[in-house]
Amino acid sequence: MGVTTVGGLFKEELIREMAKHVARPIIFPLSNPTSSAECTAEQAYEWSGGKCVFASGSPFDPVTVDGKKYTPTQCNNMFVFPGMGLGATLCGAKHITDRMLYIAAVALANFVDVKDLEDGKVFPPVNVIRDVSKAVACAIIREAVDKKLATRITKKELDNMDLDAYVEKMMYNPVYVPLVEKQK
Repeated sequence: MGVTTVGGLFKEELIREMAKHVARPIIFPLSNPTSSAECTAEQAYEWSGGKCVFASGSPFDPVTVDGKKYTPTQCNNMFVFPGMGLGATLCGAKHITDRMLYIAAVALANFVDVKDLEDGKVFPPVNVIRDVSKAVACAIIREAVDKKLATRITKKELDNMDLDAYVEKMMYNPVYVPLVEKQK
């Protein structure tokens, strides 16, 4: 995992060595901007023979290695933090635990299917981010209630509510209405 902002730090020898010993080496050059990424998607896929699991902090174009196309995904906290914040706020969580971080990651992972993984994607498409946020929020609420960390929702209330519908109703919906009525 690269967070150094030292462009090119992940050398060919390193990635090839990882690929020798690991079936699916995880290569995450997370530094921004692209010029500061520890390696490019093309380098990671090429040097690992297409075996790597790749996500980056910067966007990269799809890569073709040995006739197979890989679509790198951008690792971004936008997939987890909004849902965590929403869930914690709605239930009044006293604090965020390590387990909540894990549960949020599992909720996110459930949105990545086998086809995505085969294409080299590690994160779901951005067009499902609201669904991901809702799933993460629901998971956080359930965990906070279960561990008695929730101050706004009791176990009994949780058992008697449609949590998905409640969270969806409470989500901000960025629909903008015209400021001036249209004249007929």
